[in-house]
Amino acid sequence: MRLSVIIVNWNTSSFLAECLESLATHPPSCEHEIIVVDNNSKDFDEEAFVRRFPQVHFIRSESNLGYAAANNTAIQQSRGEYILLLNPDTRVTEGALDSLIAFMDAHPDAAACGAKLIRPNGQVELSVRSFPYPFAIACEFLGLAKIFPRCRVIGRYRMRWFSYDQEAEVDQPMGSCLMLRQTAVEDVGLLDESFPIFFNEVDWLYRARMRGWKIYFTPKALVIHHGGAATSQADRRAMIRESHESLVRFYNKHFRNRLPKVVYYAIVALIRLSVFIRR
Repeated sequence: MRLSVIIVNWNTSSFLAECLESLATHPPSCEHEIIVVDNNSKDFDEEAFVRRFPQVHFIRSESNLGYAAANNTAIQQSRGEYILLLNPDTRVTEGALDSLIAFMDAHPDAAACGAKLIRPNGQVELSVRSFPYPFAIACEFLGLAKIFPRCRVIGRYRMRWFSYDQEAEVDQPMGSCLMLRQTAVEDVGLLDESFPIFFNEVDWLYRARMRGWKIYFTPKALVIHHGGAATSQADRRAMIRESHESLVRFYNKHFRNRLPKVVYYAIVALIRLSVFIRR
């Protein structure tokens, strides 16, 4: 089988229905499977979804496993040469999946490839960032990146200068629509479940890069993304705090033993302090 599409749903069933409809309308021209893991959603009617989408394999969890663990559950059951991690608040467009597969076929060194994401109003989503290296993060949380957003040194993290009209090797395309190579998953491992919501795909992509794989972005695969359908249901302040703590966990995992202690603790303090400053 060429492709496994994996979707994790949590109280976004109306978006999920639209996403599955788009996959039915614009399927890839190859053998594929669709796996949906529902994280104990209150609005998920499994029987209704099974009747409406009989070709989809639904996995119903009795608890909210978190994004990383739910994806891992599906990845372990998947059979595709490629795995597409797809958010339920997306809609694929005609040819998008074939374009991603063709790109991965043409780039055997690619562990992953991200699609071009656009909002429903047609605005291009800024979905490519660099890895959160210390200097880039310091510039971001000190506010320097806002002053010099297009400076390729100071504004490196959010990469506001990036051209979304050309293919490029990148660090971390957004995980809302991210195609992975199955052999890369076998080499790198599953998503780290200590990052339940945020930074799990960043951690995986970073580990892939450390093992010599490349990561790409292609504008030929166009995907509509509403954005924040699941996380917006939770308290905004709590989500900001969880995002920042996930970044701290990323630093603890990848940089704690590589940075001078004073630099490491300064970065961590800056990240945590910004929770109280950001509105």
